[in-house]
Amino acid sequence: MTTYCDYCNSHPEDTFNITYHNTQYGFPLNDDNLLFERLVLEINQAGLSWITILKKADNFRKAYDKFNIGKIAKYTEKDRARLLADAGIIRNKLKVNAAIVNAQKILELKKEYGSFKGWLDSHHPLTKDEWTRLFKKTFVFTGGEIVNEFLMSTGYLVGAHEEQCPVYRTVASLRPAWMRK
Repeated sequence: MTTYCDYCNSHPEDTFNITYHNTQYGFPLNDDNLLFERLVLEINQAGLSWITILKKADNFRKAYDKFNIGKIAKYTEKDRARLLADAGIIRNKLKVNAAIVNAQKILELKKEYGSFKGWLDSHHPLTKDEWTRLFKKTFVFTGGEIVNEFLMSTGYLVGAHEEQCPVYRTVASLRPAWMRK
């Protein structure tokens, strides 16, 4: 019998979380739009269950132009109103605003670091507390839990999987050598 992480073992019927666990959680991402998507989804999860976000993920992708950073950075008040009226996503003014403001900030970071991933890579490795301070200084709506989950879910912080979980080895093998330190 395969031993997965405790969460999967305790929720064997939860296909949304199990699929996410087995195919995305902790896997390094190289695409800026995918990194931004994960950040926006983590921000939207604040105060809610992750399963709620997973079930709405396709709606988020549609509503937010597949998380195209350049497009979202140019969103207008009309776009904000559209998002706040969309029952398929989380309709929270602060979270919608965070997506737009953070997209604009990523465009600024790209000028200096070439990409959002370049910015992240240039600061690795940091402790969880150091990452949280950096994110709070750089972005909006990025508290400790959001930053921790974003970084674990994208492979920048270890801890996404327990060592006996078969996905642990897969994720570890995908991390660049310089991130394994």
